[in-house]
Amino acid sequence: MTDGYTGADLFVDALETYGVDYVFGNPGTTELPIVDAIGESDLEYVLGLHEDVAVGMAGGYAQTRRYHAHHDESITPVGVANLHIAPGLAHGLGNLYAAKITGAPLVVTAGNHSTDFRHEEPILSGDLAEMGKEFCKWSDEVLDVEALPTMLRRAFRVAMTPPTGPVFLALPLDVTLEETDAEPERLGPIPNAGGGDPGQLERAADLLAEADDPVMVVGDEVARSGADAVAAAVDLAEAAGARVHGEILSCEVDFPTDHDQWVSHIPPDEELAAMLMDSDTLAFVGCSTNTTLTRHEEALVDPETTCIHVGPDAWELGKNQPADAAVIGDPGLALEGLTERVRKRLPEEVVEERLERVAAVKEMVEAQVSQMGEDEAPGDPRASKAELVDAMERVAGDAYVVDEGITSKYAMLTRWDLAPEQYISNKGGGLGYGLPASVGAALAESQRAEPRDVVGFIGDGSYLYYPNAVYSAARYDLDLTVVVPDNRNYRILKDNTLKIMGGEEDDYEFTGMDFEPPVDIPKNAESHGARGHLVETPDEIEGTLEDALARDGPDVLDVLVHD
Repeated sequence: MTDGYTGADLFVDALETYGVDYVFGNPGTTELPIVDAIGESDLEYVLGLHEDVAVGMAGGYAQTRRYHAHHDESITPVGVANLHIAPGLAHGLGNLYAAKITGAPLVVTAGNHSTDFRHEEPILSGDLAEMGKEFCKWSDEVLDVEALPTMLRRAFRVAMTPPTGPVFLALPLDVTLEETDAEPERLGPIPNAGGGDPGQLERAADLLAEADDPVMVVGDEVARSGADAVAAAVDLAEAAGARVHGEILSCEVDFPTDHDQWVSHIPPDEELAAMLMDSDTLAFVGCSTNTTLTRHEEALVDPETTCIHVGPDAWELGKNQPADAAVIGDPGLALEGLTERVRKRLPEEVVEERLERVAAVKEMVEAQVSQMGEDEAPGDPRASKAELVDAMERVAGDAYVVDEGITSKYAMLTRWDLAPEQYISNKGGGLGYGLPASVGAALAESQRAEPRDVVGFIGDGSYLYYPNAVYSAARYDLDLTVVVPDNRNYRILKDNTLKIMGGEEDDYEFTGMDFEPPVDIPKNAESHGARGHLVETPDEIEGTLEDALARDGPDVLDVLVHD
């Protein structure tokens, strides 16, 4: 044991200097110097029983703290996770991928073998920096304690600079044990992506003014840029008389869903997506995931459609469709500049004509999507997804929702008027992010002066990936209510089987897709320290949810739903 100031001490001091309060992790031998230094600091170590749970908690925490930071510049909206060498990082890659797709600003670290020992190929060895590279904005290893301050500062800046996302640093055992007189470097302000090229803004304004039927497709970079950016999207839609849709797999509220010009999210269905984007002029704002899950036979956007792209990520602009105008910039600032230019070009009567068309399309689309989740199941005592979502909105309409409902997702998106900064979901598609992210979100909300209720909306297939995430909620006495829409099967895979291979349900065995016998989710939740509740009929939902929200600590409601 050393009494000197070590790399581990420097690491912890840097985190405190940068405003970090929590480190999410699952400890191992090569991380012991860091874990010990955290124990001697004001940081709190948040234990996850699996490395992917730790990364998911850090992701949900970071996404939620980003909303808080929009209103309080003193907040550093970064989640920090510390994993255990090669197998631990491998365990965490699922939710590292999810963090990449959700744009969660994370600094993920893992201990590594001492640099002078690796030639013996000890157990747990691996190329950590290479493992993290695919899912991170930057992935590297600190090979000298004197480089640690610069690399940590760089890690935080890269994670928080738009487009935001995770970074990874490997920390060898000898580096964290080595004594040093280095100090943390100042972080400095994080820039936004700017207001955009004036020439491209002029071009985009001309195209919107000349359009016959302008349509905006808003993506999650809008919400990530702040409530002001969502307001700027509203201003542009109103100035241009455009109808508005959310991009495929949007995971945040990028436009108020109760606004007259909001029509719908675009579902990952080829025919519906193409129909909703059938227009002479499309403005893609802050989009990244706007395509289908599997190959589509026809183009989602007509090649002759005029396309305007706005966002902070140059890679996304003109990626899947040509860009007739491309504005690289902060969505809020760029949209402000674009709105000012559009207003000068469009007479009020033209805007009114466009709004009449928007209303007609909205009425048609609402008639089609209103039935989502209203499954017909005569004699089935279980709730439909629509009944569950409607009951949840009545009881917890203002709650902060973390969603991985999968096949229940669109019932929520089409029936619940969600406000900006109220909702996040798993954008990446891999299961197992939502429940840990709910725990991280509950921890983040607990830091507010007036915390919101946090509701995790987690499908049974997703819940069963990491049910032990509930242990962390119980261990830290977090106020979290998890609602599990439980149809006791991987319904999404059955639906996709029919889409890809055709036929009827009776034609398939659906191998490996049913939970038979079912897992007792309430008992499982209780075994991890939460209160568990089985909700078997629709009329039990509201009362059980009200009681859960009224109590402190974690509750898990296993709500039986039919397909």
